[in-house]
Amino acid sequence: MKRILIIAASDSGGGAGIQADIKAVTLLGGFAMTAITALTAQNSLRVTGVLPVAPEFVEQQIDAVMEDIGADAVKTGMLFSAEIITAVSRKLRHYGMSAVVVDPVMKSKAGDTLLQDSAIAALKKQLFPLALIVTPNLDEASLLCGFDIRSLERMKDAARKIKDMGPQTVVVKGGHLQGDCVDVFYDGSAFAEFPSPRIMSTNTHGTGCTFASALAAEIARGYSPAEAVQRAQQFVHAAITHAVSLGKGHGPTNPYAPIARRAGLWECSVALMDAVKQLQQAHIGHLIPEVQSNFGYALEGAVTPEDVLAFPGRIIRLDNSIVAISSPQPGASQHIAKIILTVLKYNQRFRSAMNIKYSRHTIERCKTAGFAIASFDRTQEPAAVKSAEGSTLEWGTNAVLSWRAAVPDIIFDTGDVGKEAMIRVLGTTPADVAHKIITIAT
Repeated sequence: MKRILIIAASDSGGGAGIQADIKAVTLLGGFAMTAITALTAQNSLRVTGVLPVAPEFVEQQIDAVMEDIGADAVKTGMLFSAEIITAVSRKLRHYGMSAVVVDPVMKSKAGDTLLQDSAIAALKKQLFPLALIVTPNLDEASLLCGFDIRSLERMKDAARKIKDMGPQTVVVKGGHLQGDCVDVFYDGSAFAEFPSPRIMSTNTHGTGCTFASALAAEIARGYSPAEAVQRAQQFVHAAITHAVSLGKGHGPTNPYAPIARRAGLWECSVALMDAVKQLQQAHIGHLIPEVQSNFGYALEGAVTPEDVLAFPGRIIRLDNSIVAISSPQPGASQHIAKIILTVLKYNQRFRSAMNIKYSRHTIERCKTAGFAIASFDRTQEPAAVKSAEGSTLEWGTNAVLSWRAAVPDIIFDTGDVGKEAMIRVLGTTPADVAHKIITIAT
């Protein structure tokens, strides 16, 4: 287990600072240790107070960790004063730490000052030369460089100027630019750009702390600074995508999201495979259509086809049973994913679906079983939708659900020219869908 020493301030609201750092390092498999530089009274709205720790006690905390446990990487965050920066720099030199990630925290998300003006010179002259990588956002880079940054080219200018201050590498974070985000990495000889889709969210408290701590954890694991930047960016992107709406202001990110996703994918995969086993034992081969079937299950809060597991190669008929050619995979079926994602817009509980063969007899059996049934007419599909590949199922599902009070168990259509008639069985889980299909088949 890699050891990461975090030298930063505490956040009483839990979204940033030491609290965010420990979460990120722990979730990435590291062992987090701390030297606290200040106590802050803050929440999602503002910082109401800062109580700095005596520089001598900051040094004592660092000594306590390094003389016993040691560290594979160090991350610094809010240091507050020139005196604390001097103390931290002295100890990093004393212990010969080279894997140092410096997050030059200057202001909170709400704009509160977290670094005294007199400390900026100390940060540049004493700490930056000890850093493997420095991670300013655009506001911080502007203060460090003395010019506004509103474009990619100015980000590169800033990266060059900060590199001249002594760190081995620099990443200027572009989250405050208009449009999609781009982080610019510079090692003194070449630039690398790391783009990321912008997430429209106010729950971004702690993104900088989380990024820098993730970066330190990945560097401790042996990744190069550029590789670590990419991995840390992906970690933060997931944390913002699944952020938590807590408080009245900028809510915290959710660093547990990547771990929760992996656990969720596994649980969804197991549930789908168990449901297919039930269907195999029920001999439902006669319900497999000419185009074959697929069976999907979405993660909680799914928003893209990659959040929906299905079977690559589909589910095929074998005599009067079925066979899944491969194990479930995320994004394996655009068709079934579009159905489920559309249904989720109306009811977040209905996360699973499977298509089966249409016949009037099967619809009658659905009615006899007491299932709620709805249908759409492919011949009424707008030409623009029909010409867009893969849009029919989204349109048809919306056409059904837009006027209904509840999600039905069954949605069917009777086909069109070149389009096979089909039944879609909807359910809250794969077991729920399998139970409905077995009821229909028997």
